[in-house]
Amino acid sequence: MSATTVDVVPFSPPAIGPDEIAEVVATLESGWLSTGPRVHRFEAAFADYIGAAHAVALNSCTAGLHLSLLAAHVGAGDEVITTPLTFCATANVIIHCGATPVFADVDPRTGNLDPEAAEAAVTPRTRAIMPVHYGGLPADVEAFRSIADRHGLTVIEDAAHCIEGVANGRKIGTTADFTCFSFYATKNLTTAEGGMVTTSSADAAERIRVASLHGMTRDAWSRYERPGCARYDVVVPGFKYNMTDVQAAIGLHQLSALSAHLDRRAAIWRRYTAAFADLPIGHFASVGPRTVHARHLYMILIDQAASGRSRDEVIDSLTEAGVSSSIHFPPVHLHSYYAERYGYRRGQFPRAEQIADTVLSLPLSPALTDGHIDAVIEAVRGAFGV
Repeated sequence: MSATTVDVVPFSPPAIGPDEIAEVVATLESGWLSTGPRVHRFEAAFADYIGAAHAVALNSCTAGLHLSLLAAHVGAGDEVITTPLTFCATANVIIHCGATPVFADVDPRTGNLDPEAAEAAVTPRTRAIMPVHYGGLPADVEAFRSIADRHGLTVIEDAAHCIEGVANGRKIGTTADFTCFSFYATKNLTTAEGGMVTTSSADAAERIRVASLHGMTRDAWSRYERPGCARYDVVVPGFKYNMTDVQAAIGLHQLSALSAHLDRRAAIWRRYTAAFADLPIGHFASVGPRTVHARHLYMILIDQAASGRSRDEVIDSLTEAGVSSSIHFPPVHLHSYYAERYGYRRGQFPRAEQIADTVLSLPLSPALTDGHIDAVIEAVRGAFGV
């Protein structure tokens, strides 16, 4: 397929194959659709892939972040330090717990939360630090662990972008007290909607599992898989955050394909990097030794003064060429709710704001064809008049 035969290039189409489809059909035919045997299999397989002691499947990464905060006993009057360069869910869940989100600026080389800025934001009310592995590039997990140990804090990693990530030889998912993953439709592993929490604490995993399903001591599968086991107790006023077997059916085969999908993402990444080497655009830093970038987002930085094109002009040019793109992210502290409630204003986190003003994410998915990638390259180069 040549670039000229591609009408529209989607931003991040899911890579769904016949194995996922067959497993979903088998699940529908099994008569058990909600949390059951496939969810339990998926949890076990995911924990094995990560190397984590415990994995709890949920209906979203947002649910995982929320329940991790609650399991860490974060509540009213507490503060949680996080990055403003993230999706709003990262900060929203802090408020759901009754706590206050405290933003700290990012490292301009990576877009990840700056450990020095985070430590400077610690107060006697701080209970947790929530770094985000931005775009799939692992944050400085060792630095955040050190800060947490010095101040008696919990580390909760938002790894929505970073399922395949490795930080200095350690798999993301084993580097924090809690790590939360997203299986949203655009993520490297999708279950349409869904998420997972990994932790080394059996007690915390059990608290999350119970809270994820109304606070009940036993889910429906464990109550009805054997006659006479229908009784249960409610020990906390929990939530409806459980994953279904239909979702897990997709996830089981997505997990098996994860390595091959990462290889394809890396190949696309290399093509983009080579094709754009002569363009007046910026990039984030490359990974260090013993580190694996999950390559969730391929982002370029468009400085109008250097390139003669604004980021929005490039977006318009790509759209006209039929190429989808996205912005990751509008800074959370400048969203109306956060600005009005907490008094945040432009200029408080200048490095995050600079990235947010110039960053552009290009199509990246193993479901994209070589023709799609040709079209993206042609459109990007054309946007800069090359």
